Amino acid sequence: MNPASAAVGGAAAFVWLGMVLAISFLEAPLKFRAPGVTIPIGLGIGRLVFRALNAAEAVLAVVVIVAVATGSPATSAVVLAAVAAAVLVIQIAAVRPPLNRRSDRVLAGEDPARHRSRAHLYYVALEVVKVLALLALGCVLQAV
Repeated sequence: MNPASAAVGGAAAFVWLGMVLAISFLEAPLKFRAPGVTIPIGLGIGRLVFRALNAAEAVLAVVVIVAVATGSPATSAVVLAAVAAAVLVIQIAAVRPPLNRRSDRVLAGEDPARHRSRAHLYYVALEVVKVLALLALGCVLQAV
């Protein structure tokens, strides 16, 4: 892979990785432990934060894909970039809508314990896959 594309792709992959780790695995669970943050307030904040995160992720995914596509990449870089991008698309298109509908119901006053959703578990599992793909991708690209 050419060094410039590898450097840009690796940097974008690691920035993307850092954002996911900071928001999904640090901010999201901690906000509900802050004094005075109720479930509706936490959900409102979470929706805004994850909407912004997903938008930033989409931009970084495009940067990664362009860098990998233009750099004569190894097969491993192509596969890892495709996995990370595909996971993001699945999260946005298939998992976020049910999460948004559930949070709409909670914000409208429904008891959150009344109707448990597995969508959150799917989102977290996909985040783990994405983190592993981005970590491996960044390492593969930086090894060039």
